Amino acid sequence: MSIPENLLYTKDHEWVKIEGQTAVVGITDHAQHALGDITFVELPSTGERITQGKHCATVESVKAASDVYAPLSGKVTKINTELLQHPELINQSPYTQGWFIAIEIERIQEKGSLMSGPEYAHYLTQLPS
Repeated sequence: MSIPENLLYTKDHEWVKIEGQTAVVGITDHAQHALGDITFVELPSTGERITQGKHCATVESVKAASDVYAPLSGKVTKINTELLQHPELINQSPYTQGWFIAIEIERIQEKGSLMSGPEYAHYLTQLPS
């Protein structure tokens, strides 16, 4: 299972890549694997404000529908429209082509509640199998 060390992670299995005041958000390899084949994604609108820890997107798979939670608060500046036609990109490439949204970060200090790659890897070992 892939866990890039240049990203930050939530306990709900979202990842975030921070570049200046912008954050790109998606779900982890672990999450996409647990969901199975993803068949649909619902993303927020550009300009929408999202709040850390609150629902910001939905993914549906052959197994279940799951909420995606915002790892940071901010304003959505871009959505990955490619996922609307090709949600399977999340399964194929969760950290590159399968990203969900980009946001303008409102409170950078919120990143203190996120896990590093090694911390997330350790967290995964603590989960029931």
